[in-house]
Amino acid sequence: MKKKLTKKETIIVASTLFGMFFGAGNMIFPVHLGQMAGSNSWPAIIGFIITAVGIPIFGVAAIGNTRSDNLLVLSSKVTNWYGFAFTTLLYLTIGPFFAIPRCATTSFTMGLAPFIKESSYVIAQLLFTLIFFAVVLFFSLRPSGITTWIGKIINPMFLIFFATLIVVAAVNPAARVADIVPEEAYKSGAFFNGFIEGYATMDAIAGLAFGIVIINVVRGLGIEADDDLAKETIKAGFFTALLMGLIYILTVTMGAQSRGLFATSDNGGIALTQISSHYLGGVGSIILALTVTFACLKTAIGLVTSCAEMFVTMYPKSFSYNAWAIIFSVFSFAVSNVGLTAIIAYSIPVLMLLYPLAIVLIAMALTEKLFGKSKYVYMWVTAGAALSAVFDFAKTLPEGIQTALNIPVLTAFASKIFPFFDLGLGWIVPSLIGLAVGLVITTIKKKQIV
Repeated sequence: MKKKLTKKETIIVASTLFGMFFGAGNMIFPVHLGQMAGSNSWPAIIGFIITAVGIPIFGVAAIGNTRSDNLLVLSSKVTNWYGFAFTTLLYLTIGPFFAIPRCATTSFTMGLAPFIKESSYVIAQLLFTLIFFAVVLFFSLRPSGITTWIGKIINPMFLIFFATLIVVAAVNPAARVADIVPEEAYKSGAFFNGFIEGYATMDAIAGLAFGIVIINVVRGLGIEADDDLAKETIKAGFFTALLMGLIYILTVTMGAQSRGLFATSDNGGIALTQISSHYLGGVGSIILALTVTFACLKTAIGLVTSCAEMFVTMYPKSFSYNAWAIIFSVFSFAVSNVGLTAIIAYSIPVLMLLYPLAIVLIAMALTEKLFGKSKYVYMWVTAGAALSAVFDFAKTLPEGIQTALNIPVLTAFASKIFPFFDLGLGWIVPSLIGLAVGLVITTIKKKQIV
């Protein structure tokens, strides 16, 4: 039985991983992070890379280590109802609630918005997103080679253009990073803010959702044993991590240096457009607009297709694939018109809820042999993480909702009982307590059987 991939095969898997994770969204967040972190960019970069690179790759490996056919199978190790609830929420998050609409708004913000008058902004956005989702739905209902064409032509063009922008910005820096004063939140907590900012890429939850695609690539290359699947995926992921890490370092640096030219933007899409226009002029802005739009179209088509297929699998007696594709496209169109900044803001509470649950699930899936794959460990660790994550969700809701529901009182209470809560890491200690409880129950159950 084959145990290792060849160097060429490792490159193939690494390339596939990179293509799955890296898109337009993976540029707008590090650019904005750089603007906010300023002279404290390095600790912010380290935190960001952990959640935006490391955890996603381990998430893919977790699917392989447990030989799970999909996320539903993996998350059902906690309980069946939890598997359905977690998988549904996760797919809605990377689907019509946030990620799919974000594709359209990112395209509009970086593509058309710089060329239109403010008075025409709303109607232009409405028409753009209407056309965008009409195209998305058309190809989602009619599988076509166009997505492959876009992947092979547009994405490389996009990366070449982006690499050119980074090089030009690096050769002609607008300011020294060391001279840029960090935003208030990044003056003392840059690492932890960078860690949380990495949530916004959604790559860890995407890795759980689409990990089976990568695992099937590795299996197709002859690797069958669970341990070997995980090892070879992580090995290929190491090279992907190096490339993505390098890109993030350069992008964060470019964002920080841009503060010598511009004020901190509302979102990274605006920042990237400003930087591109400054260094490459009108032609650069047009090229950026076209490549981003096509790349986002491909991503949106893939997400609509994946979400529709998963919902047919989970709820076979509900709607057909075509019906789900129409529902997701129409809903995404409606959400996309609230704007990129609003979508990012509203996604944060949901990601603060989902990420701790995803992280502990990945950790348990990779180490389940150490605790005998005990369902009690899965249940109690997840319960511990969820206990704090609910408060993290509440803490990051819009201020108006927090005030109406008197949430500040609850979060003040949570801050006292959960260590590291103020850093966004309040789930760590409850998860460890859950691990201890799960191990004790597992030991007791084993003795009762004997």
